Order: sequence, then structure tokens, then C-alpha cells
Amino acid sequence: MSRRFPPWVLIPLLVLTGCGGGTNEVPLEVQLLQAGQASIAGRRAQRPTVPDFTRAQLDKIEGALMEATLERENQTGLLFITAERPQGITVWRSGDDVTFAMRNGVLVATRGLGGDVLSSSVQVSGRQPGPSSGGAHVQMLHSLDNRQVQLALACDLVDLGPETIEIVERRHATRHLQQRCTGGGGQVTNDYWVDRGAGVIWQSRQWAGPHIGYLTFRQLKR
Repeated sequence: MSRRFPPWVLIPLLVLTGCGGGTNEVPLEVQLLQAGQASIAGRRAQRPTVPDFTRAQLDKIEGALMEATLERENQTGLLFITAERPQGITVWRSGDDVTFAMRNGVLVATRGLGGDVLSSSVQVSGRQPGPSSGGAHVQMLHSLDNRQVQLALACDLVDLGPETIEIVERRHATRHLQQRCTGGGGQVTNDYWVDRGAGVIWQSRQWAGPHIGYLTFRQLKR
């Protein structure tokens, strides 16, 4: 049975810092959690989302933080790192256990969305963030009738040049790389805003198969 992409909750309190200091003041982490829950509950019938953060609030959160948006459902959630594995693979998890595995910032697997990407073969090199070249991009997908289906894409990589983007009050100088793929009777375009000096993809828009569709990721905090 497939699982509909659920409204995501905010990251657990364990990854937030700050305390009440013995006063009557509500701790920052509780304020953020309450604000997020109220926002999600209030918009559930329309488009669940997370509240807008300020950079000052993000600076008080411990550890890396990613924002992910499922475009098809217009739903947004926050992700934190739950594991780091060999070959540059980082596993990000939402508060309701949806996970995204990325290799050098390129999506290679999902779990918990239904119609998941079970694995992917991608063109990456060493620790360099983003795709390193064109070539084959092969996804193994979990179909809704409980079969494994292979989708082979042939991709070209185009450097669209320098581009400065802003993520929550902070500007990042990046190069915009675009991966243009064909296969399975269709076309797919993946976009990456890469800061190779910092070794990070600050923002990306990546296709996760025909059921999930496009996901947008923004690195809020490293």
C-alpha cells in the first residue's frame, strides 16, 4: 500500500539548543516547536508547511538543517542528519521518519513517501558536490504495485554560470549546474546551486521518480 506524503513536523527538541535559564521565559526551542505545530495545524486543509525562520533563530539550532519541499503536494518539512556513510553518502530524516539519502548532495534514495527511489547510480567524483559529468543516471524504483522497476536516464550536464542565491537572510555565491536527462519516454531536469569552495550544494531541485516527482532542497544551516 502506498503512503500519502504526510505533513512533516518540526525537528525534535533534541537537536535544538537553548534553555529557560530558570526564568518564566519560554525556551526558544519550545517557541519554535509550538509555532511550527500551530502553522501546520492551521494550514492542514490547504498546504501544510513549516514556519518562516530568521537567521538568528537558525543560528541557535544545533547541527545541520535542510528544508525539503515535495512540489506535487506543496508540502515542506525540515530534515536533520541521521547518518553519514562511506562514499560521501549522507542520510537526512524528517520528524516523521521520511528519509533522503544523498551522495555528494545528489539524491540516491528515499524512504517513507511511497513509490520510493530504492537506489540510484549517479555521476559524482570524490568529495566534489553535485554531479561531476553527464552520463547514465539509473534509478531503481519501488512501484505502487510492489514491484522494483529500473529507470535508465541519459543525462547531459550544463554549467549555467555563476548565480547568487539567498536562503534565510544569507547570500551564497554558487554555480548553477543543470542536468538534462531523457529516458522512459520523457525528459527530466535537475538543478543544483553548488558552492565548490565550501563543498556544499546550497539548493537543488531533483526528480525522484514518477510517483514522488520533484523535490526542492535548501540547506538552511551546515
